[in-house]
Amino acid sequence: MSKAKIKSINGPVVEGLGMSQFKMREMVVVGDKKLIGEIVKIEGDLGTIQVYEETTGLKEGEDIISTGRPLSVKLGPGMISNIFDGIQRPLEKIREDYGNFMPEGIGLISIDKDKLWDVKIKVKPGDEIKEGQIVAEVKETEIITHKILAPIGINGRVKSRLDDGNYNIETEIIKVETEEGDVGIKLYQEWPVRIPRPVRERMPISKLLVSGQRVFDVFFPIAKGGTAAIPGGFGTGKTMTQHQIAKYCDADIIVYIGCGERGNEMTEVLEDFPKLIDPNTDKPLMDRTILIANTSNMPVAAREASIYTGVTIAEYFRDQGYHVALMADSTSRWAEALREISGRLEEMPAEEGYPAYLPSRIAQFYERAGYVKNFADTEGSVTLIGAVSPAGGDFSEPVTENTKRFVNVFLALDKDLAYARHYPAINWINSYSGYVSMLKNYYDMNLDGDLIALRSKFLDLLNKEAKLNEIVMLVGEDVLPDSERLILEIAKVVKVGFLQQNAFNPVDTFVPLKKQYEMLKTIDLLYTCGKAAVEMQIPISKIKDQDLYQEVVNMKYSIENNDLSKFVSLNNKIKSYYLELEDSFKDDEK
Repeated sequence: MSKAKIKSINGPVVEGLGMSQFKMREMVVVGDKKLIGEIVKIEGDLGTIQVYEETTGLKEGEDIISTGRPLSVKLGPGMISNIFDGIQRPLEKIREDYGNFMPEGIGLISIDKDKLWDVKIKVKPGDEIKEGQIVAEVKETEIITHKILAPIGINGRVKSRLDDGNYNIETEIIKVETEEGDVGIKLYQEWPVRIPRPVRERMPISKLLVSGQRVFDVFFPIAKGGTAAIPGGFGTGKTMTQHQIAKYCDADIIVYIGCGERGNEMTEVLEDFPKLIDPNTDKPLMDRTILIANTSNMPVAAREASIYTGVTIAEYFRDQGYHVALMADSTSRWAEALREISGRLEEMPAEEGYPAYLPSRIAQFYERAGYVKNFADTEGSVTLIGAVSPAGGDFSEPVTENTKRFVNVFLALDKDLAYARHYPAINWINSYSGYVSMLKNYYDMNLDGDLIALRSKFLDLLNKEAKLNEIVMLVGEDVLPDSERLILEIAKVVKVGFLQQNAFNPVDTFVPLKKQYEMLKTIDLLYTCGKAAVEMQIPISKIKDQDLYQEVVNMKYSIENNDLSKFVSLNNKIKSYYLELEDSFKDDEK
């Protein structure tokens, strides 16, 4: 065990003497308080450590002790429904043991070592075992069966195993005979957070992450195994948008990282999620959720680590064959932590004071997403959805610009929409999704029709409406021909009746994909009939029937999600209205 002495202390950055025997990125114990830290720089006998706890009270000359391993997380039963800090310390357990304030020097405690789990072992003596293979199962919650995996690098033959029964995570349930000697498998394994977990094969992206939110599922789809960024200024609804996706998406497991956000937002998550029922399973949402809270008042170095802790946990469940959605709220606060630590390390600053390696760190994070075939011969995915908080809503600042380079879905939040109470406040002009063509087969298999063509038609219509509005602002709507005034009217129906979604309405808060498609088809029918009437030179005042248009807008509330038959009567009503209108117009002409 190597030892060194503290030379200087600068906030969370500690410099040590006598560190030539230490390793880069090694985890160390700092000072008499036994604070957790990580080595970020070694230069001769001098070493620099970023400490993950408050350094108040540390003194020069105190010991720095090596642990011999990098910053790692424990991966095993006990993570689901739990809430951790940025380095995987369980906050609820700490509160039970120490009260409302986290003491210093409690060490790197993690998942509960004493809790007994009902273990079903899947292998027997003599069986061949390969790395990543499922060797046992634990029913962790009513929704999630935790699959115990043979650690990476363990290949051999089962020498002995315990009977099925109740064991804690430290129990050696299987002994494996390998070429290097006998190795025991416990209910958990450790993995360095900064190293991506290996997979057998990366698969092409082909499945939609169904969120029940129309603006995502139809206009800007997020794919399972994909990446998405949600940038927006203060008050535009980044956190609530992520909450809505986390609550209703069809991922098996949600990992939610509150990275540098306000404590009251994390409190809201903690209070809301246990009460929410997952629409996919009818069980509490917390039964498939892991929360990582590193709020803005917690140590800044742990905020930098929290992103890696979360994505490592997500990869572990992906390796069990689960589809995991990770919400990072927000990567801007994570980047600010990088900037603060970089400044204390006296590194050369780049744009706006961020370190020169900011783009590569953002890329390393988003590259850990993917749809894969794992070593257990099952398919799993990690979908990364990061909120970005540009100061003053300026999308040209470094974090937003660099994030845009590495994600395939860009969901730009708009303060004008948010202040107009249009939620989700996604700006349909500035947003995009690179997964549309990849998901064509998925849409074709699940829907009776060409959703992609319909989507393109309405995005084009919304773009035309934006240009027409510029003319309207200058000279008024009356100078436009009726065909263009119809575009303005249909665009309003699309925006209010389709893109705007009411999270507080039990029917509208989550909408199945089939209903979303039927809604868009109904609006398309309204537009097609209106266009035909315009071509017959029927006045726009008659084409736009206020009651009919309002009924189309209200279909999101009036038509139940599990009974789409009412679309037939609504569509018939639209057709008959315009047929009667055309007939009466022909009669008037005669």
